[in-house]
Amino acid sequence: MGNIISMKNVRKDFKESKALRNVTFNVKEGEVFGFLGPSGAGKTTTIKLLTSQLIPTSGEVKVFGKEVYVNKKDIFKNIGVLSDTSGVYDRLSVRDNLTLYADIYGVATSNVEEILNKVGMLEDINKEAKKLSKGMKQRLMIARALLHKPKLLFLDEPTSSLDPGTTLEIHRLLKNLNEEGTTIFLTTHNMEEADKLCDRVAFLNDGEIVEIGTPKDLKLKYTTENIKVILKDENKEIMLKNDSESALRIKSWMENGQLMGIHSMEPSLEKIFLNLTGREL
Repeated sequence: MGNIISMKNVRKDFKESKALRNVTFNVKEGEVFGFLGPSGAGKTTTIKLLTSQLIPTSGEVKVFGKEVYVNKKDIFKNIGVLSDTSGVYDRLSVRDNLTLYADIYGVATSNVEEILNKVGMLEDINKEAKKLSKGMKQRLMIARALLHKPKLLFLDEPTSSLDPGTTLEIHRLLKNLNEEGTTIFLTTHNMEEADKLCDRVAFLNDGEIVEIGTPKDLKLKYTTENIKVILKDENKEIMLKNDSESALRIKSWMENGQLMGIHSMEPSLEKIFLNLTGREL
């Protein structure tokens, strides 16, 4: 698959502040790509560059193989955006909120019911937006971003401040969208969310990418050689080195019926980020 997003040596300055420094990465068509980092790392700035809301100080920004600032109209037809500034019109119904944007996008109003069905909100089509829960409003905003059936969806902290149950529903929706062919660019500081959803992730810290790869590869790269063994004796946990001597001890515990579990010491994405940057999320 080709690259749907390409950033090369991108820098973005705001007066004396350097928001991004020499950022380079690609996103392949069909991926869920996670752009991870704490607040203020430069995640939202990156989305604004990719959607032509900002112009880089230097470097190359391409979407669908075209320079963003030269081909705005062609690119905008094929992208959807859910940002931290997205909102809904509380006094309008769900249907009217989407019909308004259907007119703006120049797409058939028949898309409204189709998209609402996809996000599980068809039964709420006549409900006023102000009567929706926070999670349902988030679904409505995702529906609006999908109304013109974009090939690429930008999501800026899509589950921020949502409860765990609602977050799980949004995750299922995003997985379904991706399986249907939508490429997703996801910014988040929730490493568990990224681990669950993303094919690849990039760690952003102080405007620089400090690591990039699949969650699995990163965890294997930064794993320790230790093994955690859990024994039946009051759920006792023992740390062992991954060597032949430890193998004999484990064999003995197994033969005596003492072994309850064996775990590799694979780090979480959050722990990897902390080790790389010294910063918690």
